[in-house]
Amino acid sequence: MKKIQFRCFLLPIIVCILSVVRSNGDVSNRVTTCGYESCPELKKDMLNVHLVPHTHDDVGWLKTVDQYYYGSHTRIQKAGVQYILDSVIQSLLRDPSRRFIYVESAFFFKWWKEQTPQLQDAVRNLVNQGRLEFIGGAWSMNDEATTHYQSIIDQFAWGLKLLNDTFGECGRPRIGWQIDPFGHSREQASIFAQMGFDGCFFGRLDYQDKNSRLNGKNAEMIWKTSANLPDSDLFTGVLFNVYQPPPGFCFDVLCPDEPFIDDPESAENNVDRKIDYFLMYVKKQAKHYRTYNIVLTMGGDFTYMDANIYFKNMDKLIKYANARQTNGSNVHVFYSTPSCYLKALNDADITWPTKSDDFFPYASDPYTYWTGYFTSRPTLKRFERVGNHFLQICKQLTALTPRKDKHSISRLNLLREAMGVMQHHDAVTGTEKQHVADDYSRMLSHAINSCVENTKTSFQHLVGANATFEFESCPLLNISKCEITENKSSFFVTLYNPLAHSTNQYVRLPVPGKMYIIKDILGREIPGQIVPVAQSVRKLYYRFSRASHELVFLASGIPPLGYKSYFVTRTAENVDESPQNSQTNLQLNQEEVTIGNKFLNISFDSNGFLSSITTDGVVHHLRQNFVYYEGASGNNIIFKNRSSGAYIFRPNGTDHAVTNKVHLTIFRGSIVQEVHQTFNEWISQVVRVYAEENHVELEWMVGPIPVEDEIGKEIVSKFYTAAHSNGVFWTDSNGREMMKRKRNHRDTWEVHLEEPIAGNYYPVTAKIALEDENIRLAVLNDRAQGGSSMQDGSLELMVHRRLLYDDAFGVGEALDEKAFGTGVIARGKHFVVFGSKKTSSPTLEARERFLQNLVHLPSWMFLSDATGLKFEDWQTQFNDMHSALSSSLPPNVNLLTLEPWKENSILVRFEHILEKNEDPSYSKPVQFKLQDFFGSFNIEEIRETTLDGNQWKEDSNSFHFKVESNYMPQQSPESVSQTQRSDGYEIVLEPMQIRTFIVQLRIA
Repeated sequence: MKKIQFRCFLLPIIVCILSVVRSNGDVSNRVTTCGYESCPELKKDMLNVHLVPHTHDDVGWLKTVDQYYYGSHTRIQKAGVQYILDSVIQSLLRDPSRRFIYVESAFFFKWWKEQTPQLQDAVRNLVNQGRLEFIGGAWSMNDEATTHYQSIIDQFAWGLKLLNDTFGECGRPRIGWQIDPFGHSREQASIFAQMGFDGCFFGRLDYQDKNSRLNGKNAEMIWKTSANLPDSDLFTGVLFNVYQPPPGFCFDVLCPDEPFIDDPESAENNVDRKIDYFLMYVKKQAKHYRTYNIVLTMGGDFTYMDANIYFKNMDKLIKYANARQTNGSNVHVFYSTPSCYLKALNDADITWPTKSDDFFPYASDPYTYWTGYFTSRPTLKRFERVGNHFLQICKQLTALTPRKDKHSISRLNLLREAMGVMQHHDAVTGTEKQHVADDYSRMLSHAINSCVENTKTSFQHLVGANATFEFESCPLLNISKCEITENKSSFFVTLYNPLAHSTNQYVRLPVPGKMYIIKDILGREIPGQIVPVAQSVRKLYYRFSRASHELVFLASGIPPLGYKSYFVTRTAENVDESPQNSQTNLQLNQEEVTIGNKFLNISFDSNGFLSSITTDGVVHHLRQNFVYYEGASGNNIIFKNRSSGAYIFRPNGTDHAVTNKVHLTIFRGSIVQEVHQTFNEWISQVVRVYAEENHVELEWMVGPIPVEDEIGKEIVSKFYTAAHSNGVFWTDSNGREMMKRKRNHRDTWEVHLEEPIAGNYYPVTAKIALEDENIRLAVLNDRAQGGSSMQDGSLELMVHRRLLYDDAFGVGEALDEKAFGTGVIARGKHFVVFGSKKTSSPTLEARERFLQNLVHLPSWMFLSDATGLKFEDWQTQFNDMHSALSSSLPPNVNLLTLEPWKENSILVRFEHILEKNEDPSYSKPVQFKLQDFFGSFNIEEIRETTLDGNQWKEDSNSFHFKVESNYMPQQSPESVSQTQRSDGYEIVLEPMQIRTFIVQLRIA
């Protein structure tokens, strides 16, 4: 009822204000332009203080997305985003001098849909005047450590598209605003540069780095965001006070600070005292920056629920601070935005320092390294990666369906938005409360299930008019469970390949102990192998499945951007009688065991540990084991008593081996050879070598982590080699360019580590590697994890953590995840690539890049019940193989995106997947004609955009800043200049380049 009364009261005020503005030509004519043209005038030879009113609205953290939006559950946190936006708009309309920035598109468009047309017009007017400015503009303010670049780009593209569609050019953000993520990646900055942003500001960096930068006036810099891409420089600024206002100047219902009391007759009058302190503070801040401009962030977490309080006091702050100019003050205070502040820095025309590494890891004090969240909630991290996988499938299949109605687009948008939420810096990070993590999973599960309808519709269209099959997914394959394969005597498997290359993939189907016949579309019988499901999986007490085995076969030649089907029939024989059965050997740990293929062999010692690998006839030391760190526990009152928690990794000493003896079971067959390892009652692993693959697959399962001893534990898979790595290793940046790391070292300052283990941990989104002049080891992972090299020749990846104490950064809960009444169990995969550095093309690095694509986006498996259907009818009546492309793209080109965009148009992104010096052949620039591969698309026009798809490439013109003389920027190669060609739309890609195009299709 109060909400209805408020809106009835608000509307007349807005209408009245608008009528005044329109009738008084002075105001509307004075501020009619958005962007840099709307910025306030600066005062020469004065310290210009840019007040930036803002709110930081987490898209879930202590409360769920909806709880935050509607303002419920105030016992957890007093925060209601709908009231923030209501109140801010009212305050802006009351005074044309006021400004405000907003970031989270997820919340804004939830609010926007509820507004009347009149209020929407009022908001458009504010945007067109530059007084309401969108900053960042993505669906959420994403994390930068645990996110994959494909998901980052997707959620920016979606948020920016809605802003563009709603507000036009005036709604387009120009600035990145990453004020709260816990460390910052170079790839994120590169994405900003490729989207045409002029700069980025953030709040969190290592405390030693920040002190060094402030003391040297280097807190604002030009970030060289890529070792490969030209024109990738990005102005980057570190905010002085993270994103909070100066002490004593938080004017919000959530803040205890005194308001301005300016009645000259009042005994409480505090104007002089507050202005004295304010002027002292801004002059102190100004000493650390290079120009006569500084920025003050006036806001915080969920501030401005009553915006009148904040704005009324900022009005007084501006009034009384500027009044001091008559007494000689050189401080000029005014409402501004980050883009106006950046324009002022650009106009200053001075030189800036440069940076080329990243801002990981982040430490807020000597004992507090925010490196635990790289691994926290490993099952949620994996679910997010699965969500991205299915989003790409759903986008492609929706785009390939000729007739798309509003329902199919709505279902796709639901998944786009759920994945956008998942990128939030308190979502995929695992740094939220448990009930919020549960809600993220619920939201993503619902969105995936909704988009499944799109894939079914698309397949029924592609397979044929008579197709009535259900194309079902099996979401519980991670515990070897699938209803169709377990219970149906005949079914067909449809593998959809989202990559633009023909691929081969090993298929694993959970089945009861029977024999199977597998046929391809030509009627050829495909060899299969029956492998027992690991005992540790079969023992899961919440797993109810008939499947005791898995049927394994090689699906070859799955067409690019297409599918291929296989028909599977169960016979009467039991598995023990089947020639498909794997040879079993129970190993008593008394002798060495070896499995392998034509490419490599791996051996296990008499204690059951992986001990060596043989490649090219040479035996190399390669050992793998699981170890754990004990999580430190304390009261968090002082730095030294910090606990290991959801954010923080703080081990209490060195690692401990989980066992000195591993039980083995070996299964050998013509398709796959496996060693099933049991380390203890809560850690097991399957080590696989497939016949046609030149890498080793390790499928680990960890949990429930025991805590009966009241000690939290952080579990690590550790690899040991004989490489002389000299403290150097590499980790990926959001899945793209590799970053060189060196133990106990930072590139830009002399680091001192009170926490030598946590302080050497880095985010690993896709790959970690080390090498010497002879050998190289790389480990690829299927979700974000923390990793390091704590000794020369060794790599480690943290796979799971269970802790009993909160680390006192707001969550208020220990990271003690439970499922089915006990500690959660996580299962996942590592892919090991090992070999000689002297390998010619393709080099190991190139092989890793190709494998990385297959790990990230393997073919998606759909199952259909074929009961009562004869193979011959399936073969002849339906289209069992299809490709949307004429042929495969070059192997070093990835079709990153194909999705429906606007009416009769699709958006496509192509990327070169190698860096400059990774391979003598595949690292070269590559060119191809679009029509050679997309011949089935009736293309009318192709036009290039910035990376995000929301500005034409030719219209993008970012700021250029002068840099210090010791820096030489890369030059743009001439071969990148093609945008449109009439001779087949020729596209050129340089190493690591991504190019985005809007393809307009002719109406049939």
